[in-house]
Amino acid sequence: MDLKEYITIVPDWPKPGVEFKDITTLMDNGEAFKYATDKIVEYAKEKEIDLIVGPEARGFIIGCPVAYALGLGFAPVRKEGKLPRETVKVDYGLEYGKDVLTIHKDAVKPGQKVLIIDDLLATGGTIEATIKLVESLGGVVAGIAFLIELTYLEGRKKLNKYDINALIHY
Repeated sequence: MDLKEYITIVPDWPKPGVEFKDITTLMDNGEAFKYATDKIVEYAKEKEIDLIVGPEARGFIIGCPVAYALGLGFAPVRKEGKLPRETVKVDYGLEYGKDVLTIHKDAVKPGQKVLIIDDLLATGGTIEATIKLVESLGGVVAGIAFLIELTYLEGRKKLNKYDINALIHY
């Protein structure tokens, strides 16, 4: 199945010159969404992981069905102030400033093999911050999976010591 057929390109959104890759048209097609999920599940099985971690919000959308299919837990990574219990946090750079990501302090156990899942790899900043959170808790990042990789933004270079699997490349 060619998953690119299910991604809608939205020109000039959220600002002029950007070609936004809209995954909702993949998600609202049951066959395509199942196929994409199954492909990430196959990759996850190869990695023999213990836990899925995903940054909000689209990492939840992609990561939770994978965790369910594998019978594994899912640990959310959220912006500061969104998780109710004790957290660890990391500051990271955005295109226009800084932000903070957090994870529950007990979400990842030392030695757990983790697969990080998100919808899209662009510059790699969000995933780099997510990796720092996982590793600060003693987790081992076994791999990183994406629906889409924007290869022209070279985010993979920032993450080059990790195994990366992306289903669609632009």
